[in-house]
Amino acid sequence: MKKALIALAVLGLTGGAAVAQSSVTLFGVVDADLKYTKANGQTLKKLDSSGLNTSRFGLRGTEDLGGGLKAGFWLESEISPDTGAAASVFWGRRATVSLSGDFGEVRLGRNKTASRLHLEEFDPYAFTGLGSTGVLYSNLGSGNGTAFGRADNLASYSLPTNLGGFYGGVDVAAGEGTITNKHQSVRGGFKTGGLNVSATYANAYGAADKYKLLSGGVSYDFGAAKPSFSYTQAKFGARKQTLWTAAVTVPLGQGQILASFTDSKANGAAETAAVAYDAKLFAVGYVYNLSKRTALYTTAAQIKNGGAGKLLVNGSPTPSAGGKSSGVDVGIRHSF
Repeated sequence: MKKALIALAVLGLTGGAAVAQSSVTLFGVVDADLKYTKANGQTLKKLDSSGLNTSRFGLRGTEDLGGGLKAGFWLESEISPDTGAAASVFWGRRATVSLSGDFGEVRLGRNKTASRLHLEEFDPYAFTGLGSTGVLYSNLGSGNGTAFGRADNLASYSLPTNLGGFYGGVDVAAGEGTITNKHQSVRGGFKTGGLNVSATYANAYGAADKYKLLSGGVSYDFGAAKPSFSYTQAKFGARKQTLWTAAVTVPLGQGQILASFTDSKANGAAETAAVAYDAKLFAVGYVYNLSKRTALYTTAAQIKNGGAGKLLVNGSPTPSAGGKSSGVDVGIRHSF
C-alpha cells in the first residue's frame, strides 16, 4: 500500500509524464608518492600527492531526455591524501552543467579550456607530477594563465564524435568585471588509427594586451611505441616564449615507459621583464598496472634553467638563478 501511495505521489508531481532515465556516479583518484627533490644544495624528502594523476573526487550524472538528447552535470574537487586537505576552491577542477546530442555538447561552468586539453594531449604526464611540462609555461606577466589552465565563467562547445575522426571545440569565458578572467580558445584535430593531429589558438586577456597562444601537435601509435611532438608559441606584447616537446610512450609488460624532453626559450623582452627564461625539462618514468584501477609508478625529472630562471619540478626547493631542480618519486595510484 505504501509503495502504491509513493508511486501515485511521484506521478502527481510529474503530471503523469514518464520519468526520464538518469544516473549519478561517485568517482575519483587517490594518488600518493614518496618524493626526493634537490635544488641549490638543498634536498627535500616528503610524502606527496598527485605524482601520476591528480588526486580528486567528484560526482557526475546524466539524464536521458529522449531523442538522443541528454542533460548532465560534473562536479570535481582536488584533494591531498598526504594531509587530507581539500582545495581552497572546493569544486575548482570542474563544475559544469551540459546538454548533448547529435549536435555535439554545450557546457557551462568552470572547466579546462580547449587549449589546455590540446596541450595535455601531447604531454605524456598530462601536466601532472614531476614530469609535467606545465611548469615551463609562463603567462608572460599578463596575469592570465587560462590559455594553459582552467577558466571560470566558461561557455564551451564540443563537436559530436561521429565526424569520421575529426574533433574539436571552442570556448569563451566572460570577464565579469575582471579583464584577466576573459578567455577565448578554439581547437581542432583529426584522429584515425594510430594518428592524432591537433592544433589550438587562444586569447587570454591581460591588463594591457592579449596573451596569445598558438600550438600544434602530432602523435602516432605504432603499437610498440607512441612518439609525439608539439610546438607552442606564446606572446604578450613584445614578450615571447616558444616551447617544443618530444615524447614517447612505450608499452612494457603490464605497464609502460613514459619519456619526454621539453625545450623552452624566451626572448629578450620576456627576460628583461623577469617573466620567462630559457629552460630544459627531462623526464622519464615507468607505470606498472596491478589492475585496471591500481598502478605503481616511478618518475625522475630535472629542469636546467638558463639566465636568471628559477623554475622547479613539482615539490622541489627553489633553485638558484640559472640552476637545476631535480627529483625522483615512487608512488601508488588508485581510481574508483
